[in-house]
Amino acid sequence: MASLSDLKLSYRLYMRAYMYRSFDWRPGTVLAKPLGEATIACVTTASFSLPHQPPFDEKLRGGDYTYREIPSAADLKTLGISHRSEAFDPNGIQADYNLALPVDRLREMAANGEIGGVAGRHFSFQGSIPAPGRLVKQTAPEVAAKLREDGVDAVLLTPV
Repeated sequence: MASLSDLKLSYRLYMRAYMYRSFDWRPGTVLAKPLGEATIACVTTASFSLPHQPPFDEKLRGGDYTYREIPSAADLKTLGISHRSEAFDPNGIQADYNLALPVDRLREMAANGEIGGVAGRHFSFQGSIPAPGRLVKQTAPEVAAKLREDGVDAVLLTPV
């Protein structure tokens, strides 16, 4: 496990000075069915995109607040990574994309009856968005609506 002391001094100073937002976190819902009957989706901040999708804009001031839809059947090895943070090391994820988008593990769980099923699509956001206003007001609600449309019962969030 990495720690702040592993980072360059400039990153440590930035993280100490950054005005982190806090949210009143209250679960908006409770799982209404047993996990063995629930459909699960993944939402990641690994900045994944498919070859035909534009990569996330690493230079956009405040961070790229858009998202990419990743079909459940996508070959994870084809995903590009366009994370904006220089402190991000993609080597672990490139060795096993399931670390950030565990679709294969969810399929195994569904096959074993541990979950009801795997959603047909998953969502990727850019990690390291220092100005998340548009994400909170626009794109996160869009993705939440799509998850509801897909009949998703629970989401596995993998922040990177």
